[in-house]
Amino acid sequence: MPAAVLPTLRDGDVTLRPIRARDAKPLERALLDNRTWLRRWEATYPGGGGVIDAKASIRNLTAHARAGHGLPFVIEVDGELIGQLNVSGIAYGSLSSASIGYWVTRAAAGRGVTPTSVALATDYCFRTLRLHRMEVCIRPENQPSLRVVEKLGFRYEGLRRRFIHIDGDWRDHFAFALVAEEVPGGVLDRWRSGRVPEDAARIPAEDRAAAAYPLRIADR
Repeated sequence: MPAAVLPTLRDGDVTLRPIRARDAKPLERALLDNRTWLRRWEATYPGGGGVIDAKASIRNLTAHARAGHGLPFVIEVDGELIGQLNVSGIAYGSLSSASIGYWVTRAAAGRGVTPTSVALATDYCFRTLRLHRMEVCIRPENQPSLRVVEKLGFRYEGLRRRFIHIDGDWRDHFAFALVAEEVPGGVLDRWRSGRVPEDAARIPAEDRAAAAYPLRIADR
């Protein structure tokens, strides 16, 4: 699999640029300053360990990028680092898909930065990498992230039980996706022009109810 080119993507004052080694200190500072805000949504390791090690994370992300499996970005607003967005699990051929994960600081939330960033990355993956499907998976409790996929019209695809290890345990996630044919003019343009389908991201009541009672090992 060829290494994906790491671009710099911009819209207005929002910039997605490739992560680099010297981002370690500002990333650690942002993560520590926003610990209360972000901890509930942070991926963790089943074996334990909660120390923030931005240098190791950057090395891991860039290794995946070199192997062609990912696109690791930092998010900047007016030149200030305010978060990360990672395109991961890039697969070509008959699957041609990838997933998007992201975080922003509390101060940047609610300003349109996150949907802009997700739209920029998705459009790049569809138009330049020629991927066919992009997925975003979100914890049921994460209302700000659910609002992002609602704004952009990612289509709801289902409840995934105990899907990702987050904040110390296996957590349920709602899955959302888009395929390239749904957004021929681009995700960003569809959002900005007000053409997003109103209920694409609607979560059925039965899935919301099921997510209110997380599946436990003892329930199996």
